[in-house]
Amino acid sequence: MFEFLSNHMRDPQGRLDSTRGLLCGLGAGVAEAVVVVCPMETIKVKFIHDQTSPNPKYRGFFHGVREIIREQGLKGTYQGLTATVLKQGSNQAIRFFVMTSLRNWYRGDNPNKPMNPLITGVFGAVAGAASVFGNTPLDVIKTRMQGLEAHKYRNTWDCGLQILRNEGLKAFYKGTIPRLGRVCLDVAIVFVIYDEVVKLLNKVWKTD
Repeated sequence: MFEFLSNHMRDPQGRLDSTRGLLCGLGAGVAEAVVVVCPMETIKVKFIHDQTSPNPKYRGFFHGVREIIREQGLKGTYQGLTATVLKQGSNQAIRFFVMTSLRNWYRGDNPNKPMNPLITGVFGAVAGAASVFGNTPLDVIKTRMQGLEAHKYRNTWDCGLQILRNEGLKAFYKGTIPRLGRVCLDVAIVFVIYDEVVKLLNKVWKTD
């Protein structure tokens, strides 16, 4: 999705500036949230909460999904959609903004300057760290909205207000350190693999 959007937003020299990179990342994040992330994250969070409850009711993955849909319908797999779109959209917007900015800085006036995988990995880790500090509060709200106690909240806004009122500002940054380690490594690896696959495809599948 990012490539599709960025191919329509590059300048005549083939460059993508930071602002356009942010918008393309935002679009990619929203699409990702609606198609993949929200249903999978909702199911994951419900399973985690169920398995830590005194009397788990889901016997396995397929049984759990079947029970969720039977009891709540398809909308049961789309709880917290607004929070997920906000979280995933901002997540990818921040990552691609930082990554595009760092790539443009590194390449200078030559948009075709090759990038060493190690450099790409370092830039990816920085982009991952920026996204963690930028949207962990939205991730906390999303997780609460998708849990088994989501019924306590009227909507995404109400969830955020209740967390702030009952637990304070620091509650929005619970799990930041563990998430920081995982996300930095995750984003670094993803960007390195992505760039290397694109290089390989450009060699074997030449286009004008």
